[in-house]
Amino acid sequence: MASMGNKKGKKDDNGIGTAIDFVLSNARLVLGVGGAAVLGIATLAVKRMYDRAVSAPASPSKLSQSGKRSWEEPSWLGSSPRLLNQDMKMNISRSLQTLPTDPAAFETESGHSWAGPAAKRSESELKKSRLRLSVQEKLFWFYRHHVAIPPEEQSCARQAAMDICAELRVFIHAKLPDMPLREMFLSGSLYDDLQVVTADHAQLMVPLVVEKNFWSAIPGEDTIMNVPSFCLVRRENLEYFPRGSSYWDRCIVGGYLSPKVVVATFEKVVAGSINWPAIGSILDYIIRPVVPSETLTLEVQYDTNRRLFIDFLPLIVLDDAMLVAKPHRLEKYENMWRQSYRTAETAKLRAADEQDAGCRCVCLKILKAICKFNPALGRLTASQLTNVILRLGGGEGADWSQDALADRFLQALRELVGYLEAGFLPCALNPKVNLFSELTAEEVDELGYTLYCSLSEPETLLQTV
Repeated sequence: MASMGNKKGKKDDNGIGTAIDFVLSNARLVLGVGGAAVLGIATLAVKRMYDRAVSAPASPSKLSQSGKRSWEEPSWLGSSPRLLNQDMKMNISRSLQTLPTDPAAFETESGHSWAGPAAKRSESELKKSRLRLSVQEKLFWFYRHHVAIPPEEQSCARQAAMDICAELRVFIHAKLPDMPLREMFLSGSLYDDLQVVTADHAQLMVPLVVEKNFWSAIPGEDTIMNVPSFCLVRRENLEYFPRGSSYWDRCIVGGYLSPKVVVATFEKVVAGSINWPAIGSILDYIIRPVVPSETLTLEVQYDTNRRLFIDFLPLIVLDDAMLVAKPHRLEKYENMWRQSYRTAETAKLRAADEQDAGCRCVCLKILKAICKFNPALGRLTASQLTNVILRLGGGEGADWSQDALADRFLQALRELVGYLEAGFLPCALNPKVNLFSELTAEEVDELGYTLYCSLSEPETLLQTV
């Protein structure tokens, strides 16, 4: 993983920070991607500790109320960062050389590897078993009290979404009677029973009717932009069917159907023409368009303090590809349609759980809730987490029973750290697609650092405050 880089104005570190940067930048050359997966992030963690120490003011270390040193002044630095002598520098250098490169090393208690006589190994295994049991109990407690949504709350949210969908369907058909649309439908994790913490999000899918002999989907990797998982929708056969033959010709940009223009067409109606205050008073809701928003989104307040956000997503199905008008993070790709694998991914996940009475969906929901509660992990998406679970493997001997939840949860964290170090998470349904492609290098570093630090004490991820 790329290092976070030297910050300007940092105190002189006598070359230690430079040495650590060198280790980070050359880890792949020495160890290969597999070995560097742990070393890269582990070294980054040590470097963060050192950077914070050398940038701290020279003052005696203060003890917290619990009697422990603060994070800013790690115990291995002594009473003050200025006391870092040559012996300590050598110790840090040796610690970097002995950082674990085998993912199996993380399975030990408190992040320490174990070795030695059989008796000592048995004692370590017993401690390891107790730690796993403790994690298991805390995971189930966390799931029951903070992850799972009460059925009545889900039911109320679904009803509110259905009411809004019905109003939109009637209004759009009346306002744009010639617009070729299939029946709108509600989708998303709220309807797959994979939503967590609170029932606050739904997707209203709006399928467009496009003529197959007028339009074709061009995969992103086959274009000059080379963006797998995105597609261009090209206008075809203009010599036989001139522009104007299709309703959607009015949304063409540079010979391609533009999702941005399609969304703007709906936005004029949904956000600009519908009298939402009047409709809200009839339904006893407060409804307002969200501004600004990367997609067309409605905020619905219902049941006093509950809120539901509904994404309005135009949809095209071409050549078995499901394309949605959800923009790429970079504006230069704004005329590309995002290929959605959510339906197929969810079906595959559920089928695997039904086959062996597994805990994949429970594990996924716990990971989603952790990312929702922890701002440092907020960039991880449901799709990324789903694919980590799918790629953990379901071959012979893989235990996905409820009793193995802690093992699979910890395995998912380790695998995710490895994918972040490599900077590449392949889609389980299309390995050419890198699900980290829309993250910056700095964001990947921050995610990897946060998760790596949690591996020795995974319970810290279950905090909700």
